[in-house]
Amino acid sequence: MHAPVNRRKATVSALVRALALALLLAYAISGVGVGPARAADGDVTWTVRTAANGYGDDRSSYSYNVNPGGQVKDAMVVVNRSKTPLRLALYAADGYTTATGQLDLLTKDKKSVGIGAWVHADRSSVVIKPGKSAQIPFTVAVPANATPGDHVGGILTSLKQADDAAGINVDRRLGIRVKLRVSGALEPKLAIENLQVDYSGSLNPIAKGDAIVTYTIHNTGNATLSARQTVSVTGPFGWPRTNADDSTALPELLPGERRQVKLPVHDVAPAVHLAATATLTPLLTDAAGSTTSLGPVKATAHGWAVPWTLLVLLVMVIAAVVGGLLLARRARARRTQREDARVASAVEQALRADGTRNAPPGTRD
Repeated sequence: MHAPVNRRKATVSALVRALALALLLAYAISGVGVGPARAADGDVTWTVRTAANGYGDDRSSYSYNVNPGGQVKDAMVVVNRSKTPLRLALYAADGYTTATGQLDLLTKDKKSVGIGAWVHADRSSVVIKPGKSAQIPFTVAVPANATPGDHVGGILTSLKQADDAAGINVDRRLGIRVKLRVSGALEPKLAIENLQVDYSGSLNPIAKGDAIVTYTIHNTGNATLSARQTVSVTGPFGWPRTNADDSTALPELLPGERRQVKLPVHDVAPAVHLAATATLTPLLTDAAGSTTSLGPVKATAHGWAVPWTLLVLLVMVIAAVVGGLLLARRARARRTQREDARVASAVEQALRADGTRNAPPGTRD
């Protein structure tokens, strides 16, 4: 009697462990920056930081300007804060922007074609004694045919731990961002694609509704860009105009990346025909951290905002008016027909009477 219950408990326990490990894996691989990485039990801890050298003493990340075919030599410092020796794998990877706007790095099994292929540490792994640190030199070798513009990735330390109960390996990664600008013509460009507007009203015929404006931002240039956005919805002839609430800066997009934006616009009048306009002001950040605003990019799309309740009421009023006119017309026609019939009957009776008076004697009834 207890075997099925025990099996169910074991299954639930295994699922809980697997879920916890999956969450730990997602947390561990998302870290790309300077800071400690901690295991679930707190036994394994290490940190990474940039080395102090001619590029700076307290950098939060690596940033270089290099000519095609050039090289850069730098180093990363790894500190073992555990009580046991720590073996870490070392590798570089290309970066990408997640759906939440954060920078992440490709896993080791994914092929890199930029930073991940150009950055080479002087070793593939390192063993660090408890409480000790190791300086890991690396070289950034830029190909002679490298595309001008921004390339983003990172150099990583990685620790794999097996969980026999769940049958999976947890890869905990800690790394530092590498941003490289290859010399050449810098062409920062953003495009607005697939702009659409959808309207939803209410049953109240005079109430305002909400519009949803969606579009895709596409970084079509060769520089990393963020942007400020403004979105508005107008009726015919540009009136009335309603602005979206959110005009904050958007997360950075790497060259070639796309991001979908979905923005609500409240209190939009049901003006039958709407025009949604999205404007992006690209923001370019240089190596010193200064931000420059570029020329705005604008796109417009059209949609319908039909006040259906008001339209139904209008149709009902028109139908009532037309119906009343038709009924009145039919009533007039019937009255005219009755009057014509009465006149015809009177004429016929008069003709009969006149014919009787003029008839010869002996022929009258």
